[in-house]
Amino acid sequence: MEYKGEGKWQEIFVKGVNLGATVPGHFPGEFPITEEDYLRWFKQIDDMGANVIRIYTVHNPVFYTSLVKYNKEKGDDPLYFIQGIWSPEEQLIELKDAYNPGIKEAFHKEIEKAVKAVYGDLKIPVQPGASGGKYRANAGRYLMAWHIGTEWDPEMVDNTNTQYTSIEPYRGKRFSALDEASPFESWLAELIDQTAELEAGYGWQHPMTFTNWVTTDVLEHPGEPLFEEDLASVDATHIEPVDWEAGYFAAYHVYPYYPDFFHLDKTLETIPDGNGGFNTYKAYLRQLKAHYKDIPIMVTEYGVPASLGVSHIGPGGRNQGGHSDDEKAEIDVSLTKDIYDEGYSGAILFMWQDEWFKKTWNTMRFEIPEDRRSYWLNVLTNEKLFGIVAMGPGKEEDIIIDGKLSDWDALPEGEVKSWDKPAPGIERFRVTHDEAYVYVGLTLSEDFDPSARQIYLGTSTQPGGNEPVTELPGIKLSDGLENLVVIGQDDETEVRTAPSYDFHRRLYGRYGHWMLADPTEEEKVQFQPWKLAVSLTMSPPDTRLSQPFQDMTVGSLVRGTSDRKDENFNSLTSWQYSGREVELRIPWMLLGFADPSSLQVIDYGPLKKDRSFTTAQTDGITFVPWIKDRKSQEIFGPGKGGPVDLAEQPKYTWSPWETVNYTENLKSGYYALKKFYESLPEHQPE
Repeated sequence: MEYKGEGKWQEIFVKGVNLGATVPGHFPGEFPITEEDYLRWFKQIDDMGANVIRIYTVHNPVFYTSLVKYNKEKGDDPLYFIQGIWSPEEQLIELKDAYNPGIKEAFHKEIEKAVKAVYGDLKIPVQPGASGGKYRANAGRYLMAWHIGTEWDPEMVDNTNTQYTSIEPYRGKRFSALDEASPFESWLAELIDQTAELEAGYGWQHPMTFTNWVTTDVLEHPGEPLFEEDLASVDATHIEPVDWEAGYFAAYHVYPYYPDFFHLDKTLETIPDGNGGFNTYKAYLRQLKAHYKDIPIMVTEYGVPASLGVSHIGPGGRNQGGHSDDEKAEIDVSLTKDIYDEGYSGAILFMWQDEWFKKTWNTMRFEIPEDRRSYWLNVLTNEKLFGIVAMGPGKEEDIIIDGKLSDWDALPEGEVKSWDKPAPGIERFRVTHDEAYVYVGLTLSEDFDPSARQIYLGTSTQPGGNEPVTELPGIKLSDGLENLVVIGQDDETEVRTAPSYDFHRRLYGRYGHWMLADPTEEEKVQFQPWKLAVSLTMSPPDTRLSQPFQDMTVGSLVRGTSDRKDENFNSLTSWQYSGREVELRIPWMLLGFADPSSLQVIDYGPLKKDRSFTTAQTDGITFVPWIKDRKSQEIFGPGKGGPVDLAEQPKYTWSPWETVNYTENLKSGYYALKKFYESLPEHQPE
């Protein structure tokens, strides 16, 4: 409910976005966002039609002063915010005991910090990894709600409940736990009560909620293979306000692809999606809403990322990743509509801005060292690309992938390396890079016809690898290659990996998790498609149900245009050709890079005990280009039949970097959400 003055209240549907605490080149604890950034974003969020921003933790004072400054001109139509209070997440997971005195003390301190920060009554030293400074702006009138805690680890919840069975339900001045509350829910009631009591001291009351997610929801999921996903429940109805007129609601993070039961549980196949499948997301929302019939409920995180990489499969193509900006926009709007149609009180999209520092389970082992993740953009890591604001790499607007190389000429001197006639049929070969891609520009002797010819670019970053005996027959190289870029018809243009270098197989094959069958004789010789795992082998008694290993090819290169002004723009575009010119941008990881900013590549060393990889320092990328005629099978390549010395091939080198350049653009999802919000009536549906 929003107060409209003179004792009148109006019911509203909460339309919002989650806002991160950082920008590329920084980690969240550095809080680098400026007033200029905040004010620009607030205006964009407001113009989109959203009415609230959710933040996860206490930001620096500049957030609150900027919001107050922005809202001064807004009158009775302000942009609200939901203040999150970060829990001691790592200690909770490690100790699995919510009542540990150190954890309780840390959480209570964080609550006190948050309340004082919101009301401009805090002076706290700035320390690494935490917000701080002088909080003087009172942002209380723009607060919509308090959002306490983070997603709860089910083993921690279960262990807390087991360990403290004799604890009495918490009875507080403002909030209490009911008799049926679990020990963990009682612990939460105390945190909510303390937040409320501290806020009351400033003469204000705002709605309260705590963070929850599907993993610790209140429902049973017979189709879920993992025990942990159904191990513990946290129920918002087991806590109630006793002296809090502002109210209380349930909040869930709900994504359409996680946990796995969204595509495995037959009990959710009740609502046809219109395409021959089922909308299990909407079915889940309906079941959850039925439980919370007596209190409001919001989905405070949902969405899909626009990334090359995929990490979970969702029904109806609502996967975690593998989407262009346009596909993401369509899915995000459809999810918002599902939430609205099921009578929820609000939908807060994850996420406003892309976050380079993020990690995800199926690429994190390859991003080494992990403390440099924010210095480069790995487009295979879907978690980095949830934003409706694209935080793109530095050259994204300087080099438009459209098959025309004229924009390369405008780049500053020294940023492009160029070689003339590196192979028959290639007149000029150019390479440059930025934080996300290695860019390659080819000028050929004659117009490129993919139906008649294929172009190959072998790459080497270290000693070892394989010789492309199948792909480059009759020509001997002085050393092996790590990867091979194949350029031809749309369905065959991809990056392939050397059999001995393939770190997907190394991790999941015989010497790793042993979930992949041993390679065939052919697979031991031919360069292989570049793949990522999307689901690991699950088998009883370790899991409730058995599921096979699944992976997906992510090395395919999409032909299109990266020009945002072009109606055919595709954010996943990797290459294009026009006449004699061919242009590519290749994601760093597809070429074996663990961290391009410090020139580290995954090496050939055996996996360590915890199945982790090691890296080698590279001094650059050596390219071996050749052209193959489809009809005659003739190879136009390096050398004259004799051995090819890699030391004489084009070698691209660059300097390590410690600071990043990035671009900022609104994705199509921004405009799609704006259009959807405009279609909604002012009032919440019954």
